[in-house]
Amino acid sequence: MYKLILPALACACLCAPGSTFAAGDDLDELRNQIGALKRSYETQIKALETRLQKAESQAEENRNALQETDAAVNAIPRTAQSRINAFNPALSLILQGSANSYSRDPDAYALHGFQLGDEAGLAPKGMTLDESEMTMSANVDQVFYAQSTFALHDDPSGSEIAVEEAYIDSLALPAGIGARFGRFYSALGYLNPTHTHTWDFHDEPLAYRAFLGRQYGDDGVRVTWTAPTDLYLMLGGETLAGKGFPAGESESVKGDVQTLFVKLGGDIGPSSAWQGGLSMLTAAVHDREGAPSPDGSVSFFSGDSDLYIADFVYKWAPGGNPDQRNLKLQTELFYRRENGTVDVLQYAAPATLDYKGWQSGAYAQAIYQFVPHWRIGLRYDRLWADNSLRVVDTGGFATSADVVAQSGLDDQGHEPHRWSLMLDWSPSEFSRLRAQYNRDASRPGAVDDQWMLQYIMTVGSHGAHLF
Repeated sequence: MYKLILPALACACLCAPGSTFAAGDDLDELRNQIGALKRSYETQIKALETRLQKAESQAEENRNALQETDAAVNAIPRTAQSRINAFNPALSLILQGSANSYSRDPDAYALHGFQLGDEAGLAPKGMTLDESEMTMSANVDQVFYAQSTFALHDDPSGSEIAVEEAYIDSLALPAGIGARFGRFYSALGYLNPTHTHTWDFHDEPLAYRAFLGRQYGDDGVRVTWTAPTDLYLMLGGETLAGKGFPAGESESVKGDVQTLFVKLGGDIGPSSAWQGGLSMLTAAVHDREGAPSPDGSVSFFSGDSDLYIADFVYKWAPGGNPDQRNLKLQTELFYRRENGTVDVLQYAAPATLDYKGWQSGAYAQAIYQFVPHWRIGLRYDRLWADNSLRVVDTGGFATSADVVAQSGLDDQGHEPHRWSLMLDWSPSEFSRLRAQYNRDASRPGAVDDQWMLQYIMTVGSHGAHLF
């Protein structure tokens, strides 16, 4: 700085009157003043340089401290943060409801030739609360993952809350092996393991209604193995308690239901993918109770039941991006054999039948998203029953024909079938509004025209869905 001041002073001195420089004393004094200024500015510059060095040193210390803090923060998930997250699980709430209209009495619904479970009927007429769910999930630690789902839904007796799923998954088993234990939906078929809010139609296919009581979940253990191959291949099996339809009440601690399944799939170029599967369920059935018939009779089946399912799904989206357009084709085939006895009770002593059942069913559906957020879907499903019934004891019934009729297992020469058409709008991945029409010929006689309006709303964190 003094280098700029000195020239200015020199200019000022040159411009001063000549008499100023005439005196030697004055010139010496001026030199002394300039020297003093020079020394003063040199001292100030050194002081500023010292302060700058201290500031730079402090800044370096601050950077080092910040790096140490970042390292400590990054280490938290492996120590204290994991314990904090253990008390902060992911939480989601699924709200579902619908308005339903029928041209025939929904309370008199039945599938002749099939014993239906308590939850396999039609949704109540008018406004109703569908199956709303609250799910909590989190890693327990590096070895286990836990999830529970509580469901609120309406039934003929009113609203009730039930534990839909509550299971533990293993995270650390080697060689592609997985394990699950607790309460969960069986991995049978394609639709059964999924929750209702992921379904493409408001109601389940007729085959699920007839063979699985709508959807089969139970307490048990599942073991799977995923092959280390480019083609997706998973093998698995379950042993389940048999606490509900299609098994009835369990009488064994080891489990009365066993399942085996294989699933495989892969890509077809950049725009298509597929998945197929084969499943089987074998059950030792103990007093499986069917839904009461409109005239008050109730049937109970005990014996052996074997169910086989083949499923296939194909998905297409241009370039693998489903946001604009996509197509989903889905089908499942069912075949069941049952052998045992059926007791039929109606205000008197029960009647008994020897029963051998050969039953099958299928559905096929196509879902097309033609523009973003809008989808249209078409579904067709059908059931076949070929049952052998022999009355052993008429009980309190007048004739053997009455026993057969009240059992609900006589197909009456009718094959239940149905067409369904739906249109839904999803402004985001968290909300969906759906309109659906069923031309339902499940019962003999007139066709039932069924209209449904449905909402599905998701709040909170929710995991990805299956393929």
